[in-house]
Amino acid sequence: MEVKTSLLDNMIGVGDMVLLEPLSEDSFIENLRKRFDHNEIYTYIGSVVISMNPYRSLPIFTPEKVEEYRNRNFYELSPHIYALADEAYRSLRDQDKDQCILITGESGAGKTEASKLVMSYVAAVCGKGQEVNKVKEQLLQSNPVLEAFGNAKTVRNDNSSRFGKYMDIEFDFKGDPLGGVISNYLLEKSRVVKQPRGERNFHIFYQLLSGASDDTLKKLKLDRDYSKYNYLSLDSAVVNGLDDAANFRTVKNAMQIVGFMEDEVQSVLELVAAVLKLGDIEFKPESRCNGSDESRIKDKNDLKEMCELLGIEQSVLERAFSYRTVEARLEKVSTTLNVAQAYYARDALAKNLYSRLFSWLVTRINESIKAQTKARHKVMGVLDIYGFEIFEDRDNSFEQFIINYCNEKLQQIFIELTLREEQEEYVREGIEWTNIEYFNNAIICDLIENHQNGILAMLDEECLRPGTVTDETFLDKLNTICAEHQHFESRLSKNSKFLTDHSLPHNCFRIQHYAGKVLYRVEGFVDKNNDLLYRDLSQAMYKANHSLIKQLFPEGNPGKVNLKRPPTAGFQFRASVGTLMKNLQTKNPNYIRCIKPNDKKASHIFTDSLVCHQVRYLGLMENVRVRRAGYAFRQAYEPCLERYKMLCKRTWPHWRGPAREGVEVLMADLPVPAEEFSFGRSKIFIRNPRTLFFLEERRRQCLQDLATLIQKIYRGWKCRSHFLLLKKSQIVVAAWYRRYAQEKKYQKIKSATTVVQSYTRGWQARKLLRELKYQKRCEEAVTTISAFWHGTQARMELRRLKQEARNKHAVTVIWAYWQGTKARRELRQLKEEARNRHAVSVIWAGWQGTKARRELRTLKEEARRKHAVAVIWAYWQGLKVRREYRKFFRANAGKKIYDFTIQRIMQKYFLGLKSTMPSMSPIDKSWPARPYRFLDGVHRELPRIFHLWRCKKYRSQFTEEKKAVYEEKLEASEIFKDKKALYPSSVSQPFKGDYLEISTNPKYQKLNSAVDEKVLLADVVNKINRANGKGTARIFLLTKKSVVLADQKTGQVKASVPLPDLASVSVSTQSDGFFALRLKEGSASAVKGDFLLSSEHLIEIITKLHRTGATAADSKQLNVDISDEFLVQFKHDKVCVKFIQGAPKNGNSVSCKRKNNRLLEVSVPTTA
Repeated sequence: MEVKTSLLDNMIGVGDMVLLEPLSEDSFIENLRKRFDHNEIYTYIGSVVISMNPYRSLPIFTPEKVEEYRNRNFYELSPHIYALADEAYRSLRDQDKDQCILITGESGAGKTEASKLVMSYVAAVCGKGQEVNKVKEQLLQSNPVLEAFGNAKTVRNDNSSRFGKYMDIEFDFKGDPLGGVISNYLLEKSRVVKQPRGERNFHIFYQLLSGASDDTLKKLKLDRDYSKYNYLSLDSAVVNGLDDAANFRTVKNAMQIVGFMEDEVQSVLELVAAVLKLGDIEFKPESRCNGSDESRIKDKNDLKEMCELLGIEQSVLERAFSYRTVEARLEKVSTTLNVAQAYYARDALAKNLYSRLFSWLVTRINESIKAQTKARHKVMGVLDIYGFEIFEDRDNSFEQFIINYCNEKLQQIFIELTLREEQEEYVREGIEWTNIEYFNNAIICDLIENHQNGILAMLDEECLRPGTVTDETFLDKLNTICAEHQHFESRLSKNSKFLTDHSLPHNCFRIQHYAGKVLYRVEGFVDKNNDLLYRDLSQAMYKANHSLIKQLFPEGNPGKVNLKRPPTAGFQFRASVGTLMKNLQTKNPNYIRCIKPNDKKASHIFTDSLVCHQVRYLGLMENVRVRRAGYAFRQAYEPCLERYKMLCKRTWPHWRGPAREGVEVLMADLPVPAEEFSFGRSKIFIRNPRTLFFLEERRRQCLQDLATLIQKIYRGWKCRSHFLLLKKSQIVVAAWYRRYAQEKKYQKIKSATTVVQSYTRGWQARKLLRELKYQKRCEEAVTTISAFWHGTQARMELRRLKQEARNKHAVTVIWAYWQGTKARRELRQLKEEARNRHAVSVIWAGWQGTKARRELRTLKEEARRKHAVAVIWAYWQGLKVRREYRKFFRANAGKKIYDFTIQRIMQKYFLGLKSTMPSMSPIDKSWPARPYRFLDGVHRELPRIFHLWRCKKYRSQFTEEKKAVYEEKLEASEIFKDKKALYPSSVSQPFKGDYLEISTNPKYQKLNSAVDEKVLLADVVNKINRANGKGTARIFLLTKKSVVLADQKTGQVKASVPLPDLASVSVSTQSDGFFALRLKEGSASAVKGDFLLSSEHLIEIITKLHRTGATAADSKQLNVDISDEFLVQFKHDKVCVKFIQGAPKNGNSVSCKRKNNRLLEVSVPTTA
């Protein structure tokens, strides 16, 4: 539950002066003192914040405090500047109301710090994002720059703003900052040439001399010794607590963040140095022949150094300090200047130079921080302007008169807007409005700004009047016209009551301001209002070669001579104040009134008289009376009912109806008179603070009673909770014990059951074992009987075969004997016949036949015997094998068949690959489909092995030249693949290198001889001109040591850049051919700046540069930056090159156009 807090909780003193009771000046000052002593530096007057300067750091500006006040109601927390800033920001964001925050007070009251706190709070609570953070950072960093050039140490303040600043911060519809516009008012430029005792010049002079490097000071021709410069006071040159050297570094960093270029910062420092040098120029009189005196420069060394800084001819400036030319319509008159006039001219030039430089800085900052979009913006204005100034220890002059006039106008708009806001709220809430009497200072503003009889109008009239014009004639005119005015006093006026007033000198006049009487000395009024700079000096400044001087002195242009007198300082300031007032009246105002507690700039010191003086001239008492004239306190119904609902039984603890009815019931139940409060449409209005304090006292008593009741209920709840916890604990303990006992009982039962189960399982297992053993013995008996039976059969078969063999042998023998007998009989016959017929031959032939038949029979018998033995042995071996492996054959048959099948399939797969093998090209990723799933592993591994093998075969065919080309292509892929849209189209294009054939082409013979090293790349590129974005053809040569650019027509070398001088190469991500060669700062090649080129062979050029640069720059590769937006240094200017996609134009070609001085836009056609 969120805790509701209020301004009234834990209040030290009174947080809102409207509630102060009793109200008097003494009680007002005492309340401020009480809060200041307790480090409460903020106090409210309604919606106005009073800020006391603590002169020390307090832990109330932390990020935690920012979050604490974020999105909280104004009166919800204790008074703080963050509450006002949050209220203004939320009104702007949520209600679309333009806001302005007016910060006023004396010098040293903390106005500048208050404006910083407001801006830092708004920056902290608004949106986040890269662009938003950049805008916020630029807005915040504009402060250190303006403080350095516009702030100075004074008697009252070590960091006093010597100019008025109004910043309009622009927001979008979400409340995110888009940019801002700064307006400056009346820089105290007289401080440049002269400072009062105890004060010093603007901070930038001391910061430059203390914080710049020796090299920078040498370039600016300066010395660190303050005493060498007449424009710098020595008694207050060093200020305790200010580190000028560190602040100088802060200022340079802030200028860089805001958007200043390096050359712009250098130009600004040169002008600051020129102002210091200008103060050291001294003059001496020299008599002329006509008896008049003429001024001459004593020592021309300072003049020479200043002219060198600004690029002015010494003789031109020297003459401008000695002569003055007055131009009429038809003639010119040249007069000499005496020493006094020369010093006046010198100081006038110094003041104008510094003042115009400051105005240029403000304009330059506005260019950087302005909103880029032209849509309507929400605006929050922050006004930090000098406070009312009354110097009693020294004369009040023209500057104090102008400052006090501005404060009169601010006081007038403050009273008008405060009364208008009060009246509008009463009308809006339906409350009867009571007219409020207050002092209207319009009569004082009219005395100063009236166009006919006003003091400023008479001063302008006196400055423009021909004849002798002095400060005394101006005072006489005031005495004549303003003598009867009730707020004007002069010793010489017709009003006789001031004739004997010795506190009013004769050369002074006094004005009764709203803050009190101020005495002004008229000396210098006319000169300061004229703000005259001799035309000769303006023309001399315009002739300078310095880039910034011509912008500061446009009236010095001889072709645009304007004889019209420039407007006076008073006229310009009155016009700018009028514009400011109109601007403020269109916005919702928020006020911060700054008060300084003492003049010693010390903490913990509260000077009553000083604070009382500031309270009076700020009109704070009058502001309180305005707020209290009607109703002192008002509050919305919801928070009022939420805060006080415990005072009534009908509204406590919850009110179910509308909040207004609840408040009406609440107030009716309390003893408060009806005339003390009124009901508006959305708020309740309480007339007297006593009523509010009565409600707070009753609430405090109720809170004490409620606290007692809460304590009682809490103690009862605590005891009951303790008892219930003990009871719960006892139940838990008993449950755990019962669980333990049941677990023990269960374990016993489980153990007994396990024993019974084990015996049962043992008996069953033994029974099963007996059955299995019996079954096994039966199977073994069957096998044995079967084996014996098969053995018997085998032996019977063997005996049969043997008997058959014996029978066959017997038959054979008998047959043989029979045949023998028959043969012998025939032999005998043959012999008988042989005896008759060649007996010997016949017998011999018969014998040979018999012998052959015998041998044949022997062989046949042996063959039959061997065959029979082999058949019997084979049968026996088969029988033994079948008997041995019969029990295993059925279990292993499936595996053997599976292995045989797998082996056959793989054999078929490998033989099939021979005819379906892919080609030998490394980019061919095809592979035959696998026939079976179990070949997945082989199918994945074989393509990889085959690819590696054919890649090796492919690489073995490469030559060294072909390898270098492929290495370049590979490096181009690493640099540009998926980063540059042009890269895919370059993959198929070979890298040729020498596109111009520079070694053989006679046209480039002269250029080839001028280059010593071997040319790695030669091509025609376009060099982009920053002025118009057009390209000029150039020959681009790349060697191992340098990059050469030459003219295409003549072959003349235009530029040669050593590769070590190249810092990086920048290209875009699109399909264009633009690239920038970024050179290292400080190198000899960087004098003319970077090169922006375009080429059709961009990929090849960058790749070769990258490879060659790594060798030439000590193995440190050249950085390639790929981005659609990058900076290119052209001589002294940095130009942003931005690539955008556009519709095809000019034949789909890339176009480059110059948008402004710092932006080149390259339009790339969108590819289909």
